[in-house]
Formats: sequence, structure tokens, C-alpha cells
Amino acid sequence: MSTTGSGSSPSAPVWLPDPATAARSRIARFTEFVAERTGTTHPDYPSLWKWSVHDLPGFWSAVWDFFGIHSSAPYDGVLDDAPMPATRWFSGARLNYAEHALRAEGPQPAIISVGEDGTTTRVSRDDLRRQVGSLAAWMRRNGVTAGDRVVGYLPNTAHTAVAFLAAATIGAVWSACGQDYGAPGAAARFAQLEPVILFAADGYRWNGKEHDRRTEADDLRRALPTVRHTVRVPCLGLPTAEGPDSSGWAEVTGGPEQPVFEQLAFDAPLWVLFSSGTTGTPKGIVHGHGGVLLDHHRLLGLHLDLRPADRFLWYTTTNWMMWNLVISGLLVGATPVLYDGSPGHPGPRRLWELAAEHRAAVLGVSPGYLLGSARAGLEPGRELDLSALRVLGSTGAPLPAQPYYWVRDHVGARVQVFSTCGGTDIVSGFAGSAPTTPVWAGEISAPLLGVALEAWDAHGLPVTDEVGELVVTRPLPSMPLYFWDDPDSSRYRDAYFGTYPGVWRHGDWMTRTSHGSVVVSGRSDSTLNRQGVRLGSADVYAVVEELPGIRDSLVIGAELADGGYWMPLFVVMEPGQDLTGALRTRISDALRTQASPRHVPDTIVAVPAVPRTRTGKKLEVPVKRLLQGAPLSQVVSREAVDDFDALAYFTRFAPPGPS
Repeated sequence: MSTTGSGSSPSAPVWLPDPATAARSRIARFTEFVAERTGTTHPDYPSLWKWSVHDLPGFWSAVWDFFGIHSSAPYDGVLDDAPMPATRWFSGARLNYAEHALRAEGPQPAIISVGEDGTTTRVSRDDLRRQVGSLAAWMRRNGVTAGDRVVGYLPNTAHTAVAFLAAATIGAVWSACGQDYGAPGAAARFAQLEPVILFAADGYRWNGKEHDRRTEADDLRRALPTVRHTVRVPCLGLPTAEGPDSSGWAEVTGGPEQPVFEQLAFDAPLWVLFSSGTTGTPKGIVHGHGGVLLDHHRLLGLHLDLRPADRFLWYTTTNWMMWNLVISGLLVGATPVLYDGSPGHPGPRRLWELAAEHRAAVLGVSPGYLLGSARAGLEPGRELDLSALRVLGSTGAPLPAQPYYWVRDHVGARVQVFSTCGGTDIVSGFAGSAPTTPVWAGEISAPLLGVALEAWDAHGLPVTDEVGELVVTRPLPSMPLYFWDDPDSSRYRDAYFGTYPGVWRHGDWMTRTSHGSVVVSGRSDSTLNRQGVRLGSADVYAVVEELPGIRDSLVIGAELADGGYWMPLFVVMEPGQDLTGALRTRISDALRTQASPRHVPDTIVAVPAVPRTRTGKKLEVPVKRLLQGAPLSQVVSREAVDDFDALAYFTRFAPPGPS
């Protein structure tokens, strides 16, 4: 979920909280709750944040009580004194994520599932409980117990939510990936887990076409020898062969059973999320029932201010941790709106139309979608009824300053832009906004409550208004329990704690501004380094992608074998536009004046497309390795890339470089 903002701070925020609205928010009630139980008062967000990171037991126990976390056994203590990553939380507690997600009952919609063709399914709270209970009972009858792994080769529909919640109900460990992965890519993830149940859909819709995945599902089943039973999910309604080890969706969810929730330790594994796999075999990141429960109540309830019956629409796929966060909307009583399809089909207004139709209180999109909406001349606030919309989230890629102003002027001045940074690693965020925080264009408002976030210089000292390493100096309950198949935790420690023992290093460059906001300026492993000065790629994108005629861009800084340094800028042109000499000059001049002379590239090259991971991140490091001469087969797995041909195109720029 790592999202960056870039650009210098404007003299004033682009958005300020409305005092009356802020006073009615959950975070305002939480602040009063803290004052009543601790005797400490917090007049503003910075004061509350400072308390939250200095008194971790006080803060997280307050989150526990404020949201009414249910445990069938009392906890012995909030956290122990062991340094990260060995910190243990709420020892002695016994709970279950699904029990909290399914607390609400009644005929009101719990989940709204929308297909690309417009087909809409509303699952009531009562029916969600019944489907989950029936499926969990079926899995128990088939020998599934706590700790077993259950996997889904599924699109973003209500079926996936039901399957996940049923697995969580009995303490089975869930993992999923979308059907845009072929069988080998899905197997590279799932085979590590040795799953016992596979849920597989017959296909999905994308960009106006139906994609039949029955053959891929069969191939995946054969690649998973530990699977004892497959459940066929009819997303397209295609005929499927069923046998003694295969069942249909209606058969396994059609019973009358109510869920029976296995009571589990706080750190019992809930799900396994996989890294993108751009640097090798995808690593399985394991998160726990209790840590996710606490963190997502904090993020969704306090920061996004989601309330019971609010509609929560964030564009995602099942490949991405945002899917997990959207389903967690159930924890705070919100109604997730699940959309399965292209955000641009049949036109660029699609997500805005969904938000209007379903009266979303929170809409989440990518920076690219916002930039595309602006280029298309959309007027969502004038043309659609977005009166229910309070928060517009943005994640997955850098969010430059201009979209903040575009949202204000073309979506609504009362809508808060909620840019955030975080990721799969913690299945949550490090920084974001709240109903009580200002928003500066191109910046993330503040560190989230409970997150001891700092920027460190090369000497391991915190800096302000300077670029440094993004670090977290105190533990979070949503940090991974462990990596899958990492028995001595050496890979886990090396990934986050190898640079600063006992301190989480995330691998991003970050600036903590003097007014408290956060600016993330790119991955520290793909840093641009001109004459010893570190530059963030986000600063380049913020300038270049605002220029007319340019759709996308990628900047690389490559150290070459002869000791040289090459910093090319690759641009994707809008249809019908050419990269002329005049436009090259305009790009260079804009970077020189709006960023710095060091940001001006050595060369500017037009390319057909910018390759990305399946969650939308630009593949800066793999392209850099290609430019340094590494063979294509060694820089990234084919299954990790959204468009492998787009990546392969860059092999033509390998040393000695373009002529």
C-alpha cells in the first residue's frame, strides 16, 4: 500500500477539518474516552499521537476497550519487553477475527458485490452469518481444523469474503490470489502453504470480456498435491465437472448452520499475504487474528471514521492487501462494496459512478485513476451525487500535489484526501489522515496513532525536513508474526531489522516535515543518486506526469560497470502525441525549475508502457537491473508483472545504452 506524496509544502493546507464534523467523529469520542480513563487531555491530533507512541500499553488497551474487543479469556498484559521482532502482545487472550466481523445481525446489507457487467448482489448480515456458518460446518465435516491452510483462486466477489470468513471461523489460515495469475504463478504461492482446501472460480470479467479459468483452476489443483477437496465457485456460470473431491458453491453454503467460532491465541495465524515476487520466490507474510483486529479497528474506525452502515468502496483485487482491509470494514459495522472488473470499463467514470450509486462514505482509488480522471475532464462532484462521500483514499503509487487540488475543485471541497503509506508487510498503514488533521497537497497528513514513525539519517539519527530512511522505532501489533517457511526467523529479521537491530526499516525514503506531515519519496533500494545527493523518483513523477501529452513515466538511476552513472527518463505518451525535441526541452526545464537541476535526466526516451507489479507499483529495481546488463530471466518472475512485454521492452536499453 505504499503511497508517496512529493513536492514542497504549500503555505497553507488544501483542506482543513470542519470543527462540527470533527467533533462528531469517532476519533473525537476516542480522545474523550482516553481522557476519562487516564486523566490526560489531548487538545489536538499531535498531542494524541505523541501519547499513543509513548504509552503503547495505554493506547492499545484503550483501542481494545473502546471498540469492545471480545476475548473468552482475559489477557495477562498488553505487550512484553522483548525487542522487535520478538515482541508479544496480549498474551493469554483468546479471540477470533471472524467473530468480530460477524457481530452485526439483521436484514441490512453486510456486503454489496458488483460485477463489471453491472450485476449486483447484496448479502444481508443474517445471510452472511448463515453462509459462513454453513461453509465452516462443511469444512469441519471434511476434517479441516485450526492451523490448516485454505486457499482461494478467486476474483473480488462476495464468495471470496465468505470463504475467508469461514476459514477464520475455525482457525484455518487463509490465502488468496486473483485469477489474472496463471496456474504456475498461483502455485508458486499456494504450494508453499500445503493447503487442504482450494476454492476456485470458473472465471472473471475484465474490460468487457469474460475470461474462462476452468483449465487454469484444474492445472492449479494438480499442482497442489495436499489439496483434499476443491470448491467450484460459479462467477461466470460456466459448467464444471464435479466429483468425489469436488463440490459446488451452493452445496457447501446452502445449509442453515450458524457460525461456531474457534477461540484462538492473540497471535494465532489469520492469513498469509505474499510479496510481489519481483526479487525471487514470493515470500509468505503471516499476520495474526489479534494484531489485525486491533490495527484495523484503529485504522478504519479512528482514522477513516467508518461508522455502522457506512458504504466502504476501495478499488482492489484479491492479490492486494487492500482487499483484506476492505473486508475488515465489517469489523466496524461498515458495508464493503466489492467491485470485480476494470476501473476504466466502460468508461473513466466507473468508480465515481459506483460511489454515487452505492452512496460510498469512503472511496479508495489509485493516483493513476485520479490523474486519468483529471485528464479526461471529469466533473464527478457536479455530474454525480457524491453527497455521502467524506473521504477519498489514495494508495499504491505516488500521489503528486495536483490531484489534491483537482479533488477539491472537481469532487468537492468538503471531501478529505486520505493519502497513505504502509503495505503488505503490516497489512495496514504507517501514515495517513484523520477527521481532525489538516491535509497539505502532495503530503500525507501525519503518522497514524500508535506508529512511532521517524526519518533517520545515515548515522541513525532522526531528522526533520530532510530525507531519511523510514523507520518505526516501537512495535506494532500488526507486524508479521513470521514469514512462512522461515523457522529461525532469519529472513524476517534480515528483511526489516538487518540495518537497525530492534528498529523496523521499511525501505522507503521519507521526510517528516516541521508541521508534522509525512512525505515518502521512493524506495531506498531504487534511489537516484546524483553526485552523492539522494533524489526521490516520486519528485520526478510529480513534475513529469503533470505535463500535457504524457500519460506515464519511469526514471532510473543505474550505476554502470565502467563506473559511470546513467539516469534516463522513460515516458509513455498520450495517444496521438509524439516526444518531440521541444517536449524534451520542456520536460527538462520543468524538472530544473520545479524539482532541481539534479533531477534533469541524462536522456528522455518514449516507451510503449511502464511495467508494474500486479498491485500497481512501478518496477524501478527490475528495470534498473536490466539497464545494468542483467538478463531478463533473472530480474523478476513473469507472474509478478502486470505486462511482461512492457518489461521485456527495456532489454534494448542494456549497456552500452541507447545510441
